[in-house]
This record gives sequence, structure tokens and C-alpha cells, in this order.
Amino acid sequence: MSERPGAWVGVDPERSTSLVDARLQLHHAAQLATALGISYLEKQADDSHTNLEWLPAMRALASNRAGPANVRVAVRPDPLALLVLDSADAPVATLELSGRTIDEAVAWVRARLAEHGLDAAAFTTKRHYTIPPHPVAESRPFDARDRGAFAELATWFGDSDLYFRDLSSRVRGASPVRCWPHHFDIGMLFESTGGTSIGVGLEPGDAYYAEPYWYANRYPAPAVDALSALPALDGSGSWHTTEWIGAVLTGSRMARTPADQRAQVARFFASAFHAYASEKPSA
Repeated sequence: MSERPGAWVGVDPERSTSLVDARLQLHHAAQLATALGISYLEKQADDSHTNLEWLPAMRALASNRAGPANVRVAVRPDPLALLVLDSADAPVATLELSGRTIDEAVAWVRARLAEHGLDAAAFTTKRHYTIPPHPVAESRPFDARDRGAFAELATWFGDSDLYFRDLSSRVRGASPVRCWPHHFDIGMLFESTGGTSIGVGLEPGDAYYAEPYWYANRYPAPAVDALSALPALDGSGSWHTTEWIGAVLTGSRMARTPADQRAQVARFFASAFHAYASEKPSA
């Protein structure tokens, strides 16, 4: 499905719970893009050197820029591929990943980076965090034959990036919208009332929910003894209270049409923000 910058495409709620394998493969493939920041950029305390940006025109998650040519490495979900982008974000090299191993992809990236003035030997896939396991990490080739699943993940990332960029433009002091390669969520952070902050994002699935979900977390979190007083959430949202506290809207609860989905997400986040504003932060 094509995507125009500024266009909400709309996800398929019926496919929401069938994306686990594609999501895990994409998560591992994305590490090849974030490795550019780990390998060549100055380490930042907030790990921002590792984060990724969704590029609507490419339908891909791209690393920060590195090297004398300001290149980026990006991962495109559909068809699953690595891209090397020039300083204008135009693709100058593409490697489709289905049928290839991570080692083969690393060798390809190193060769392309050398062509753009970077020390190929410095490119490393070692990282300071862990991600969920998948056979591709044990030398099995990527298998992206279920293109519908990868295309659906691209839609989730594209729609969420669109929503959060719009929200960021209307919220003072909001952080850039980025995907964080550890949890693989895409979102932003902004200051709220009373010295608190709120993080909002789209998680494509994790150990808590085997499907994509929207979330809103407040820091500090609501007091545990106040959880029963938190109001019901609009837009079919619910409160997650196991190990972390936050407002959640899962993909299988999404409306069917793109227009209804965007309105539902807006209602969900508005009700979460209202709930957090009306509850005093814990000490």
C-alpha cells in the first residue's frame, strides 16, 4: 500500500495479533540500522545516538547520519530491505533481506559504508541492550514471504509517526518523534503539569501484548493507592497496571475505517492526558 506524507492509511485490527514473527524479524533487522549510530556517533546519555526516524517517503526507519557523506542506514519493512541513504535521504543502495542472514547483511553494509568514506571495520552489531530472541539472530535467514504482515507493520509505524508529529507540533517542549531500538516503540516525550512528563508512543508488540498498542505513561507514575480512582479511558482504552502503569489501546480494539481510527486514537490520548492531569503524582 502506498503512503503519502500526511495521509493516515489505516490498520487492520483483525491482523493485529498475527504480526509477532514479522515484528520480531523487523526488530532484528532494525538493529542493522541503529548499529550505524552505535558504531560511529558519540554516545549520548539518553541513547539518542541509537534512535531511528520514520521516513514517510521511504516507508522506512532510518538511523542518524554519520561519516563525511552524512549517510544513513535504513530498514524498510515492505519489502523487507536495508537501504543506504545519501545526505538528501535518497537511496543509493538496497539489499532485500528475505533469504539472507544477518552476517550477509553486515558484510553488505560494511562494503557500502566504505564506499562513503567510513571505516568498515568499525561497524559493529554489538549493543548494550538485549532484544527479544528470534532464529535470525542464530544465523537463520530472514523470511519475509508474508509481505502482508510486514506491510501492516509499516502502516502501524507510518500512522503513528503521522499522529505524533502532529501532536508534537501542538505541544510545547515536545521531543522529536523517534523509534527506540531497544523496545522498538515510536513516540515522543513532553512536559506536563506539576513538573511531570508524559511519554506517548506506539509499541508494535512486546511481552505484555502480542499485538501493536498505543500507550501513554506519566513520570512519576500515578500513586499505586490511586489506581482505583483513575477514570475510564475513551476510545476503548484501558489501564495497564502489571509492572508498569499506563494507558493502553490495543490494535485489536481499533475501529475499522481510517477516519474512525484517527478519531479514536485522539479520544484515547485526550482521555489519558485528562486522567493524568487530574491525579497528583506520587512522591
